[in-house]
Amino acid sequence: MKNINLNVITKSKSYPIIIGKNIIYQINNILKLNHFNFEKVLLIADTKIPKKKLIILKSKIKSEKIIIHPFIANERNKSFKSINLILEKLFKYKFNRNDCIISFGGGITGDVSGFAASIFKRGIKFINIPTTLLAQVDSSIGGKTGINNIHGKNLIGSFLQPDLVISDVSMLDSLPKRDLTCGYGEILKHSIISDIKIFKYLKKNYSKILKLKTPFIEKTIADSCKIKRNIVQKDEKEKNLRKTLNLGHTFAHAYEATLAFSKKLNHGEAVILGIISSAKFSLENNILNKKDYEQIIKHINLLNLPMNLNYYFKKKDINTIIRYMILDKKNNSSKINLILIKKIGKVILDLKFDKLKIKKFLNKELLN
Repeated sequence: MKNINLNVITKSKSYPIIIGKNIIYQINNILKLNHFNFEKVLLIADTKIPKKKLIILKSKIKSEKIIIHPFIANERNKSFKSINLILEKLFKYKFNRNDCIISFGGGITGDVSGFAASIFKRGIKFINIPTTLLAQVDSSIGGKTGINNIHGKNLIGSFLQPDLVISDVSMLDSLPKRDLTCGYGEILKHSIISDIKIFKYLKKNYSKILKLKTPFIEKTIADSCKIKRNIVQKDEKEKNLRKTLNLGHTFAHAYEATLAFSKKLNHGEAVILGIISSAKFSLENNILNKKDYEQIIKHINLLNLPMNLNYYFKKKDINTIIRYMILDKKNNSSKINLILIKKIGKVILDLKFDKLKIKKFLNKELLN
């Protein structure tokens, strides 16, 4: 199967997304075709990536100097400490704005690498090579970068569109099923916010997609990227339409933060949990019809994840969840801003709810 090429065109930058199998072997040709020239590369590599893949990538990049920066990718390391370690290495090896940072890892690695690239000398070239399904379909596209702090997730960051995204589907072969399921959560989200045809395609082919069968996995990644690309091109800085991409995320980020970003609930699982909460809240507030609600929940149940809130939380956690929801970056008042589902393929933005209403909903959920 040939590589799939997509172009993202925003006000700040245009760049290609290239999707295919074993394309890290082709990286030097890809860089030449896209007119990339740099003397030095800082390759920020997730330590979970098989060493063989890292050696292959390094051998295929033709550059005068390649410095590898190992990165332990977890939510706790999305921090200023990690950023400072990267910046110190850039200064130590005398990087300039014509040199390049390459992120080789999942969404956390991309977020941290992109943020460092955006602030080093006010911007250095940045290439993202996402190695997880979640990163390939979502976080590698659109230019959001960020780190966490004690007040919540991704509250410190910037917008920096990458110069190039290379999604090598063969990188997914080494991922555990749990990680693939997490990426699928973002794919499902994209279909719910934008395209019922893709939702139906997922329903029909989810098993083949999760088994990484060709051409199903390539088509699904490309479809998901197109949905996000089309939204980002219309609203690069999340002033309006791009907020739709946050379906489920106000709940999800609060769930993650309440559990202190533990391994019990990773980001993709939190997003799926957040989509369930958003769907239930939409149904209870007469926004979503029961038929579409049941279709969404039935599809999520096929993933065989523990999706009951009381598996993760107790009633005493509700106030903490609410606090993190209020601190969410989309809020600009004491009320909680939610994106809710009108029907499969359409969501409603900027619906504001009093915290007592959310508290009542969470209380009811934790009784089940």
